[in-house]
Amino acid sequence: MRNTAKITTAVLAAGALTLGLSACGSDKDSSSDTSGPLVVAASPTPHAEILDYVKDNLAKDAGLDLEVKEFTDYVTPNTATEDGSVGANYFQTQPYLDDFNKKNGTHIVSVVDVHLEPLGLYSHKVKKADDLKSGATVAVPNDTVNEGRALQLLAANGIIGLKDGVGTAATPADITKNPKNLEFKELEAAQTPRSLDDVDAAVVNGNYAIEADLKPAQDALVLESAQGNPNSNLLAVKEGHEDDPRVKKLAKLLNSPEVKKFIEDKYAGAVLPSF
Repeated sequence: MRNTAKITTAVLAAGALTLGLSACGSDKDSSSDTSGPLVVAASPTPHAEILDYVKDNLAKDAGLDLEVKEFTDYVTPNTATEDGSVGANYFQTQPYLDDFNKKNGTHIVSVVDVHLEPLGLYSHKVKKADDLKSGATVAVPNDTVNEGRALQLLAANGIIGLKDGVGTAATPADITKNPKNLEFKELEAAQTPRSLDDVDAAVVNGNYAIEADLKPAQDALVLESAQGNPNSNLLAVKEGHEDDPRVKKLAKLLNSPEVKKFIEDKYAGAVLPSF
């Protein structure tokens, strides 16, 4: 049985953030007392599901008291980790983390890579990417790294061309070739699967694809390759908390053979172990 505290948050504009924001409505620093439970902020799928597996099957034997809090956006888990409302988070990639720290003055650091969620292009209107019509509208995530990652996916599959060297900082302004004259609709990442009835196609993050009952290995028109992919999802903490014994225990469990098997069995290629 799941014993997860669910928190639904409004989407916050990163430029308007203040580090005094308490994501959980409390000023208590849950990361300061290493004798208490380790509170981890996570996206519902697959992150919280993986953490719940650890909590229900592995944590007790390892002497770890684990509490999972679910968040539905890509901003609040980091602000909550920064202000101590939670002791760690598990939802993001290293490029996203680096960009977030740079823009918001936060001090979040990676502890261990856990899994990869391949980014995919989906559609309710066409069966192949080649079938997209001229002037078709494609939804992409609007945060810097995921938008750039989405455009890189389209470029890697010959759908568009991008300026050399833009990497995950790419925006539609960096498109150099657009043979289908595609129009891009920039949406908060969680909204991209919900837009599929309104746009011709959408690039969707793996966790949101799973939540929307999309099967990346089967349903994606094009899908990110796992080989050489830098976008593994990771466990992160505020700088200075890397040696917290609770964090070390969780990191070891998240890279255990049991978790690897759980990921492989449950997600059937939609989520891939990174260890």
